[in-house]
Amino acid sequence: MAHEIRVAIAGIGNCASSLIQGIEYYKNNDLETSGLAFDTVGPYSPKDIIPVSAFDIDQRKVGKPLHKAIFEKPNCTTVFQKELPDYGVTVHMSPVLDGFSKHLEEYEEHERFVLSEEKPCNVVSELQKTKADLLICYLPVGSEEAVKFYANACLEAGVAFINCIPVFIASHPEYASAFKEKNIPLVGDDIKSQFGATILHRVIAKTLSDRGLKVERTYQLNTGGNTDFLNMLERSRLKSKKKSKTQSVQSQLKKELATENIHIGPSDYIPWQKDNKVAFIRVEGKGFGNVPFNLEARLSVEDSPNSAGVVIDAIRFTKLALDKKIGGVLYDVSSYCMKSPPQQKPDASTREALEKFLSIG
Repeated sequence: MAHEIRVAIAGIGNCASSLIQGIEYYKNNDLETSGLAFDTVGPYSPKDIIPVSAFDIDQRKVGKPLHKAIFEKPNCTTVFQKELPDYGVTVHMSPVLDGFSKHLEEYEEHERFVLSEEKPCNVVSELQKTKADLLICYLPVGSEEAVKFYANACLEAGVAFINCIPVFIASHPEYASAFKEKNIPLVGDDIKSQFGATILHRVIAKTLSDRGLKVERTYQLNTGGNTDFLNMLERSRLKSKKKSKTQSVQSQLKKELATENIHIGPSDYIPWQKDNKVAFIRVEGKGFGNVPFNLEARLSVEDSPNSAGVVIDAIRFTKLALDKKIGGVLYDVSSYCMKSPPQQKPDASTREALEKFLSIG
């Protein structure tokens, strides 16, 4: 019996490009060395994921076939799977709302979004027509209204929602209650990387805390050259991102640091880095006998592929919840996949929690 997971995507940027390339990559390569945390989730492997609908606001993507749109500017992530099938999916115009920041107009078109003049589609109707199982939200950081629009559209259409950006939906009591009431799965908020700056920072913080050392101050400074970093130069759009990353690290400490002693968040936009993200982490504290120590680490990763494997897991666990008629916030899935889940758990315990989820009848 064939299995399929019908996926809609809001935001056809670098993350969507890496996800779609990855789906095709794993159709044609041995999963034995997959780079995925789970080769299968229940009956589902990556090849079962099928894009059925797509939404964006950029004139270079709207109206184009999805398999071509993911390679359009300003996308700049690594192309590791150039050959893609025609999914029969055309990118639809999304409502803009707060998905576009005016400061972007100060930059060259190849670096930023270029607004399409097309009329926005009826998102609810499109989700229902394409029989989407779930929608992945890849909108720009700071798109509070737009993310809520898609969450509401999923509630109306009866479609599961995976929120990959730091707008608090799964952590919002009203949305958690609404998805629970309609028995629709909800996963959020703010996707983790497989091994990125936040994961490394969490491991360092947890290890030091568990070993009895006192963390007194820490920072994480990140640079990159994709539209995510460009978008976050508008500091007002950065608030939720900074909060999400800070909460994720604070949760690993036995005692939270005062606000002035912790700084975590994107730092600057460097165009030539493109989708490469470089993180600088520093931790200062004291150990035995109150003797001081400090640690510095540098991590360089390709940003979008680094999260795509986690999204593939989130998609498959969400579909499994749909199959099992489990609705509302998927707390263990969110804790495993997201930086700001409603319930923070140590990374070491999340795998065990997901194994239990897989065993639920």
